[in-house]
Amino acid sequence: MITYLTHNLILHLIIFQTVILLVILSNIRITHRARRHPQQINFPMVSILVPARNEERNISGCVQSLLALDYPSFEVLVLDDQSSDNTRSILEKISDSNPKLRIYNGEPPSGNQVGKNWACSQLASQARGELLFFTDADTFHQPETLRIIVSTLVGEQADLLTGFPRQEVHTWGERLLVPFFSWALLCFNPLELAYRLRIPALSSALGQLMLFRREAYLAVGGHNGVSSSIVDDLALARQIKKAGFRLRVVHVADLISCRMYNNSSEAFAGFAKNLFAAFDYRLLPFIFAFIWLLVMFWEPLIVLLLMFLGQAPQASANDLTICLGLSMLLWLIPYIELKLPVGLALLYPITILANEVVAFKSLRLSMIGHLLWKGRTIVRAPWKWL
Repeated sequence: MITYLTHNLILHLIIFQTVILLVILSNIRITHRARRHPQQINFPMVSILVPARNEERNISGCVQSLLALDYPSFEVLVLDDQSSDNTRSILEKISDSNPKLRIYNGEPPSGNQVGKNWACSQLASQARGELLFFTDADTFHQPETLRIIVSTLVGEQADLLTGFPRQEVHTWGERLLVPFFSWALLCFNPLELAYRLRIPALSSALGQLMLFRREAYLAVGGHNGVSSSIVDDLALARQIKKAGFRLRVVHVADLISCRMYNNSSEAFAGFAKNLFAAFDYRLLPFIFAFIWLLVMFWEPLIVLLLMFLGQAPQASANDLTICLGLSMLLWLIPYIELKLPVGLALLYPITILANEVVAFKSLRLSMIGHLLWKGRTIVRAPWKWL
């Protein structure tokens, strides 16, 4: 057993890490290739839809960046989802001089509806565009964003286009937690297979960029069809895939940025809400994934320490060097791709531990039904073994 843990397991990890590295490189190639289509001459009408609840810190920058988009035909619809801060008054000041901005008062959700999904449904019902662009109130968009993503959607013949914006991280909680979700999707969802196979589990999406063809969005039921889902982005991506529509992922870290949370406690609460839900409340896959991540990135470090202490005579210094080098590449390359601070990649062992803590907090809170978000209780979802 000791021989396996200190030698054979390292060899197995090297094989697995090499496969993941190939997936990362393939995914980067695919998401960059999607940007190579020529820009359209005749651009379709786009409705940009932004749900906003208590977003006074972010809403002005977000909406101003959307109104400044270099695109010939679009509208910006923002739903004030019963905010208790100055979100509404900020929006009204902007709308006084911007006819492209329309503001709506949100109705309260009912039953098992998640507030954001209900807000997005209300927005979609008012949209006039051929394309529906859902984004979050804490995003910021470069002027060329809409031209590029619409050209990509048309060129890729996609029904849903998504991507991984650059995440702004300023506190240590944000630095250790926020990059994890984008990193995991880039590492563990091989787009080469996802594009070929009609398997809903092979779906990637982030709600900060979801550009739909209206027909596809309505065909899968839109946000009404996933009304009780906490992770509406993944749920909609899975519905698109299940229905046989075309989902594509594009590199957008240079076009869209987002600061998801404003401090460490918000980041902790946000990911405690989302992580178990991202696995569709499947208990055994969730537990296995986080145990395997712990093994993959911490076991080589423990063996290295034991080797220095003379307690692992079977360990190979060469194998450990290769394994630890691959570990570093598995963090360094995605962080460069996602335009995250490169120095944070060096802290990957701490990042893993932080996300392990949040993951099992998410599991516990989800199973006992104690999840809260922005002052609203999230109805307990049924879990399953597989």
